[in-house]
Amino acid sequence: MTPARKPYPSDVSDEEWSLVVPYLVLMREDAEPRHHALRELFNGLRYVIRYGIAWRAMPNDLPPWSAVYQQSRRWMEAGCFDALVSDLRDVLRIASGRRAEPTAAILDSRTLRSTPESGPSAGYDGARRKKGSKLHMAVDTLGHLLALHVTPASRDDRAEVGRPATAIQDATDENIELAHVDQGYTGEKPAGAARTQGIVLEVVRLSEAKRGFVLLPRRTIFRMGHTMPQARQGS
Repeated sequence: MTPARKPYPSDVSDEEWSLVVPYLVLMREDAEPRHHALRELFNGLRYVIRYGIAWRAMPNDLPPWSAVYQQSRRWMEAGCFDALVSDLRDVLRIASGRRAEPTAAILDSRTLRSTPESGPSAGYDGARRKKGSKLHMAVDTLGHLLALHVTPASRDDRAEVGRPATAIQDATDENIELAHVDQGYTGEKPAGAARTQGIVLEVVRLSEAKRGFVLLPRRTIFRMGHTMPQARQGS
């Protein structure tokens, strides 16, 4: 049912809803009627994620923040989003001409600045000069999510390899053989943690990964009687 309110940019579209709703229905047939429409609860969650607000700051024309929070916790604890991401990744890989399960992954991290509400969960990342939380991510070579976990920003990337390595093997039925990482993951400790999960850690040097403008030999274009030297951009 379409909500009787002005839509937000974060609202789920009809096409998106038809995709995700089978993953979100958790209630038994004999359960009591819902107090709030499932789609509106999902829209509330999307609003919080899209705009990065506190739960209590949710607009009044969406379901109460407590109802959205409680339902979101039930979805996460039931693994609804994990199942959705896994199935969607398989579909996208097959559509790209790849096998459903990848054999290689990419590990990386990103530091997000903290808010006053972060409290003791925040830490200081000296390399990036930020205080906050660190996202440790693993994706396949097409950029589709395999695993994600959050730590204080002070945690060293090398010390966190074991957890995503375990998670990506769980997500792909032990199919990952190789993981590409940057130079922040060098050393025997991260390599050993990956090897324990049957994964070879390959460090990609900056010079190998760097992309951008490539200066090619000058060529001359004659146009309207003028000579125009031109450099080309590398792809």
